[in-house]
Amino acid sequence: RAGGGQVCDIDDIPMDDPAVYKLISDGDTDGVFQLESAGMRNFLTQMRPGNLEDIIAGISLYRPGPMESIPRYLAGKQDPKSVKYSTEKLRPILDVTYGCMVYQEQVMQIVRDLAGYSMGRSDLVRRAMAKKKHDVMNREKEIFIHGQVEDGKVIVPGCVRNGVDEKVAERIFDEMAAFASYAFNKSHAAAYAVVAVQTAYLKAHYPVQFMAALMNSMLGNTPKIAYYIQYLRKRGIPVLPPDVNRSGEKFDVDVSSEGVQGIRFGLGAIKSLGHAPVKALVDEREANGPFQDIYDLVERMAGSLLNKKCVESLIRSGAMDSLPGSRVQKLHVFERAMDGAARRLKDTV
Repeated sequence: RAGGGQVCDIDDIPMDDPAVYKLISDGDTDGVFQLESAGMRNFLTQMRPGNLEDIIAGISLYRPGPMESIPRYLAGKQDPKSVKYSTEKLRPILDVTYGCMVYQEQVMQIVRDLAGYSMGRSDLVRRAMAKKKHDVMNREKEIFIHGQVEDGKVIVPGCVRNGVDEKVAERIFDEMAAFASYAFNKSHAAAYAVVAVQTAYLKAHYPVQFMAALMNSMLGNTPKIAYYIQYLRKRGIPVLPPDVNRSGEKFDVDVSSEGVQGIRFGLGAIKSLGHAPVKALVDEREANGPFQDIYDLVERMAGSLLNKKCVESLIRSGAMDSLPGSRVQKLHVFERAMDGAARRLKDTV
C-alpha cells in the first residue's frame, strides 16, 4: 500500500519512468535492489542509465572480471560512434553493450552468427569456456575458425567460410574464451534489473512509505537502522519517536506535529521489548482507545506480558512522552503503580 491509501500494483510499475533513472543516476540508491553498494553507486553516476537495458548491463558489468570492461563501456556509451568492431558481423550482437562482451548469450550468438554453429552446440562451447575445458576449447577454436567437414559434408561452416578474416576470428575466439569464465547470464541480470527498477520507482514516488518498509526489513540490524535514520534526516523526512498511543510494532508512516509526513518508530524497535508484549499493548489500545496516563496504561495492561522491564524501556525510550508527566516522574511511580495494579487484578480473580 502506497501513499494516500493508494494500492500500488507491482506489475503496473513502468520500466521507462524518467524519475527512476534520475534517482539512480544521482546515486540515491539506498535500499534499491542490487544498486546500493558504494562502488555500484559510483559506477551508476558515471554511467547515467536511461533505460532498463542500461541497468541490465550495469548489474552484469559490476562484478569481478567484467569490471575491466567498464571504462570501454562508458566511453562507448558516451560516444557510440567511437565503438569499433573487428568485423561488422559483431555489430548487431555487441552494439547494445557498445562493443563489449557482457553476457553469456552474446558468446553463444557470436559462434552461431559468425561460424554457423547450431543453438545446442553454441551452448556446449559456452559451457566449455566457462569451465575452462582446454581440450574442448582447442578443438572448438579450430572449428570456429575453419569449420567442420565430415565425409565431404559441411557440418559447421566456420568463420573463414562466412567471410571473416582468419586472424580476426582467432582474436574473437580468444577474447570469448578469456571472457566466458565470468560472463553473466543476461536473463538472470534482467530479472535483477526489473526488481531494481521497481524498488527505485517506489522510492522515487513514495519515499516515506518505501523507507518505512525498508527499515522494517532491517529490524534487529541496529547499525543499518541507524544508517537509514541519518539518511532520512539528511533528506528532511521526519523521524518520529515511538509513542504508546501512535506506534505499531513496526516502523510506520505518520504525520508530525507540523503536518509533515514522516516515519514513526515502531515499538518493536525498542530494546527489551519483544513481539508478545508489544502486540498486547497495541491490541489493548485498538480495542479500548488511547492510554490517558501511565496509571491508565499500567491498570489496563495488568496481567499481560508487559512486565516492569518493558514499561521502564517504554519510559526511557520516550514512548510515553505524550502522556502527562516527565520521564523522571514516570520512572519514580511506575513500579508502585504496577504492583498496585497486580494486587487489584489478583483480588478480582
